[in-house]
Amino acid sequence: MFTGIIESTGTVVSVERDQSNVHFTVESNISAQLKVDQSVCHNGVCLTVVAVEGNQHRVTAVDETLRRTNLGQWAPGHLVNLERCLPVGGRLDGHIVQGHVDELATCVSVEETGGSWKYTFQFRQEKAGLLVDKGSVCLNGVSLTVVSPGMDHFSVAIIPYTWEHTNFKTLKAGDTVNIEFDILGKYLARQMEILAATKH
Repeated sequence: MFTGIIESTGTVVSVERDQSNVHFTVESNISAQLKVDQSVCHNGVCLTVVAVEGNQHRVTAVDETLRRTNLGQWAPGHLVNLERCLPVGGRLDGHIVQGHVDELATCVSVEETGGSWKYTFQFRQEKAGLLVDKGSVCLNGVSLTVVSPGMDHFSVAIIPYTWEHTNFKTLKAGDTVNIEFDILGKYLARQMEILAATKH
C-alpha cells in the first residue's frame, strides 16, 4: 500500500523490450536503498524491483500494465515519480493508494494561478461517479484533492512544493497521466452495482 506522497523522482535510463514485457532501468537518489522483490510505486504503478546496481534499479512491466498505463510512453530521459510502500506504523499523509491504475486521463489545460497551478484533466464519463469535490484522487502516483468535478473532467491544484518535487512540472496539455480512483469510492460503486443487479 502507498500514500501518494512522492519520495523522489527518477530518470528512465534505458528501455528494453523482451517479448511482450518491457524492462525499465531507472536512476534515482533512492535506488541504492532498494532491494530486489521490493514493491515501488512508479507514476502510480506498483512494480517489483528486479535488480539494483549503484544508483539505478530495474523493474519490469507486463503487457497488461503497458496497455492500462502511460508506461508504454516512457523513453530514456523520462521523469518518473517514485514512492516506496507504507511501513507498518507509518503516517498516512496522503490517502490509501494501491498502485493499481484504473485508466488514463488526458491533461487538457495548465493554468498558473498566482503562485500555484491548476491542471484540468479529461476522463471517461462512465467513471464520473468515482470523483467528488474535495475528494481524493491519485495522478501519476501523487495524492491530490479533486476540484470542480464534471461528467468527463476535473481539476487539481498543484502547490509549488509538489510542482518542484514531482513530474507535474513536465506535464502539458495533451499529456496522459495514470489515474487511480479512491478505493472507498470504488467499493461503494461496486456495491451499488450489485444491489441494482439483484433487484431485477
